[in-house]
Amino acid sequence: MPASSPDPSDSTCVNPQKSRTGLTRIWHAAGYSLAGLRAGWNEKAFRQEALAAVVLVPAAFWLGHGWMEVALLAGTVWLVLIVELLNSGIEAVVDRIGPEWHALSKQAKDMGSAAVLLALLLCAGVWLAALHQRFIA
Repeated sequence: MPASSPDPSDSTCVNPQKSRTGLTRIWHAAGYSLAGLRAGWNEKAFRQEALAAVVLVPAAFWLGHGWMEVALLAGTVWLVLIVELLNSGIEAVVDRIGPEWHALSKQAKDMGSAAVLLALLLCAGVWLAALHQRFIA
């Protein structure tokens, strides 16, 4: 007789985090987030973008005029990192399903990659506009 699947409504057997509350939940969630950042660091693209962020985020304070410009410049850099982590997550889930080629797996990976490209283009556009405003206009 096949083993029965766990009851998805029983959060204790699926994920102990679901039963935690208060500071314990926040503490464990922070640990999971740090583990995600460590996993992201293992991705070459994320490392490159994170190292660029080390330069660009402080530069946003120099280049921006006022808090809104600084927030826009730095925010687009953070957005690239966020989208890259989500893309890596999508790739990990697809790879977990199986290594064989499938049209839907390709589509999911391509869409994640496209999201990163759009975030990078947005970031580059905002930074180029700010540089133009500061040095050319």
